[in-house]
Amino acid sequence: MSMIDHVFQATTEYIGRMPKSLRKEYGQFFTSVETATFMADLFTIPAKGTISILDPGAGSGILSTALIERMQTYPTIKKIELVCYENDPNVLELLKSNLRWVCAQSIIDVSYQIVTDNYIVSQMPDYNHMIDANPNPRKYDLIIGNPPYKKIAKDAPEAVAMPDVCYGAPNLYFLFASMSLFNLRNGGEMVYIIPRSWTSGAYFKLFRQKLLSEGALEHIHLFASRDKVFEKESVLQETIIIKVKKSTNKPNSITVTSTHSNADFSNITVFEAPYATVVSGNESYVYLVTDSSEIDTLSRLNHLHDTLPTIGLKMKTGLTVDFRNLKALRDSAEGSAVPLFYSQHIQEGKVIFPVGKEHEYIVTDQEGLLQDNTNYLFVKRFTAKEEHRRLQCGVYLSKKHPEYQKISTQNKINFICGLHELSDCVVYGLYVLFNSTLYDCYYRVLNGSTQVNSTEVNTMPVPPLRDIEAMGKELLRVKDMSEESCDRILRSYI
Repeated sequence: MSMIDHVFQATTEYIGRMPKSLRKEYGQFFTSVETATFMADLFTIPAKGTISILDPGAGSGILSTALIERMQTYPTIKKIELVCYENDPNVLELLKSNLRWVCAQSIIDVSYQIVTDNYIVSQMPDYNHMIDANPNPRKYDLIIGNPPYKKIAKDAPEAVAMPDVCYGAPNLYFLFASMSLFNLRNGGEMVYIIPRSWTSGAYFKLFRQKLLSEGALEHIHLFASRDKVFEKESVLQETIIIKVKKSTNKPNSITVTSTHSNADFSNITVFEAPYATVVSGNESYVYLVTDSSEIDTLSRLNHLHDTLPTIGLKMKTGLTVDFRNLKALRDSAEGSAVPLFYSQHIQEGKVIFPVGKEHEYIVTDQEGLLQDNTNYLFVKRFTAKEEHRRLQCGVYLSKKHPEYQKISTQNKINFICGLHELSDCVVYGLYVLFNSTLYDCYYRVLNGSTQVNSTEVNTMPVPPLRDIEAMGKELLRVKDMSEESCDRILRSYI
């Protein structure tokens, strides 16, 4: 039996007897044999006699084992020095047992140390260059990690320990990745399996800036199906594998690979993408492209210099959380009730009201739940993963409902507005953008989730306002709201 098969078998037995609720407390999800082997194979093994490895959040040791097993075929390596961090008392005995077995099987001398301290907090003095810091903290050649996936409070010890990458209530996974970058020697490499959520959005901006300024992103692996990464765990995180080299020198390209699941890396798609296209913009977004057509989409739009805010517009999230305001909701237009718009009202490019839906009216004097009855472009916030389009929008014109001074929007839709009322042509022009194939593709590359995030949309490049208005005039002229019509109009301006 191979090293990794032995460790995996022991891990499977552990999972079978340990309640998932208990493992969830630690954000603990175990890597498959195939994924661990793939991650280990991504490293460029240094040509030196002694290799130092760090496995933060080691769990049962399956990632360390995969890397040690790979090194068995390197005759230049005489010694492996492994450090594993793990503070879950439930898995510690399994980790110790697995590492003892691996060391006994290895033809290379392997020494290991299990550190039971908190991986983040225990290194706070060194990380923040405090008075009691170690002047020469240990650095590693290779770091391999499957960090805990768990949100913590913004005043949690781990968050306080890393203020330079935290914004709000952070997730442990990107704190682990930041600390691992700190733990790498210059020229060292880290391979991590983590959610893709860090690649965009304001929430992860500080982390992205640190990772991408101090490290070079060399490889990204995507899973086509988000429910196949931790198959035994029912995890629905959109997960990716990244390889980062600690270097300020950036490569010309990034290797992007993809597979359908974590169980079959034999049918793998490989694509070389320009580094400057994948890592781009002031926000340091990471665009997860998979083919040349997506590269073309980014190239065509990223040369535009405006965003919605720079032309006086902004996407905002709907104002009313319906289940928190049930007493204010109505099924019919009684008294002072005003329309409450849901995603169901967005139909084939238009906003249809009423549609006979329950609670599509609201009676309230709370100003925070009401907005002016003016022109908007409504955009659904949530769509199903398998739907053809991520961006689904509808034109709302106030003149269709002149009896209302105010309206409301449920928080599962977004709306685009301006400082002043948008003309009909501008709203239709915005529809051309957000109903086009080009913008839908751009958003899918930017954000892999099924949620349309207003913060990210507000950073997307757009044409000048005069061009948007001209596009709207053309759409009104042709009277064809289809995606093909929008594509045809947009092509003449971009």
